[in-house]
Amino acid sequence: MSSPNDLRVGYVVKRYPRYSETFIVNEILQHEEAGLPIEIFALRPVRETHFQDVLAAVRAPVTYIPDRGVALATSLWEWINAARRGLPDFWAALDELGDLEAEDLIQAIDLALRARERGVTHFHAHFGTVAATVTRLAARFARIPYTLTLHAKDIYHVSVDPALMRKKLGDAARVITVTDYNQRYLAATYDSAAAKVVRLYNGLNLARFAFTIPSRTSREILAVGRLVEKKGFDVLIDACAILRDRGIAFQCRIVGDGTERATLSARIAHLNLGAMVRLAGPQPHAELIGTFREAAVVAAPCVIGADGDRDGLPTVLLEAMALGVPCVSTDVTGIPELVRDGDTGLCVPQRDPQALADALQRLLDDADLRLDLATRARRSIEQDFDIRRNAARLREWFAAARDATVGRREET
Repeated sequence: MSSPNDLRVGYVVKRYPRYSETFIVNEILQHEEAGLPIEIFALRPVRETHFQDVLAAVRAPVTYIPDRGVALATSLWEWINAARRGLPDFWAALDELGDLEAEDLIQAIDLALRARERGVTHFHAHFGTVAATVTRLAARFARIPYTLTLHAKDIYHVSVDPALMRKKLGDAARVITVTDYNQRYLAATYDSAAAKVVRLYNGLNLARFAFTIPSRTSREILAVGRLVEKKGFDVLIDACAILRDRGIAFQCRIVGDGTERATLSARIAHLNLGAMVRLAGPQPHAELIGTFREAAVVAAPCVIGADGDRDGLPTVLLEAMALGVPCVSTDVTGIPELVRDGDTGLCVPQRDPQALADALQRLLDDADLRLDLATRARRSIEQDFDIRRNAARLREWFAAARDATVGRREET
């Protein structure tokens, strides 16, 4: 059988890098620290301007697989002929896989050919949308296994194709999801097709997030995230209006950018909160640790969007809790697994500005409660969200998938 030293893993993502996907960078860095060779494959071009400072430490080469604008300019038959020459199992795989979109097929052929050229022995896809679609095909063409990490959008969004998701779940060597809530939902929705789904929490490099005693004097409420519906920042603004009307002293800073910026700005103006609530725009990740330490409380008022999209376990909560900043969040998906009400934070119903205001006021007015919650939160992060342990578990699954594939080949 093969050993973990035989592994060379291709990480497949839609776009790389992305500011909001720190968890992927954390994983890759831990694999590299453990000596696992990594190749990164991105299926779409970069769109963002702010990135994590830790990107500079990633050694893995990044390959951008040409998408529709470039890939379809070349004849589909040229790609098929290249696959016929370079992928011995291509025709049999093509027959098994059924109807395919031309762009997905071309990217999968390209990815499979590159993997074979570079000695990639395993694929791991993050997100169950196009990354999983292309990886599933490429893995079959290249005759190597793949694993898949599913996040909340892959599971609950209205665009999810249940029939295609069944195929992705069934063909993967293992499927990782980041909360118990997600695992239960997948088991209930896809029954036996979800038999290979396991829960593994995202992790942090705790050495970068040293715990400090929360500030006893700060009156700042901090929120960090994309300005999109599922973050619930409109609810936070309404809660701030309630706090203002109660005569509570505070400042609220919302860090991030997104499609809802104009709408949120108008809401702040309408409620006459301009002196108390500030949309601070995006901030480089390297500066966020200092920003966290200035806050009295971090608010993550997540909601389920009209399109079904929602957060699983927001990285902002992991980082704040690791640093010693008490958190308030909502009862959406797996968040209560992290923010256990009255234990590691305060958890309130989603879309309830009154309950959110009550929780924020409790923490603003009680420095002892802030310290108590922050201390227990840090212990929870150390126990369940240490990236070193969690990435090691991933590597065990990568190696097991590789061993199973080698074993099947030896039998035939």
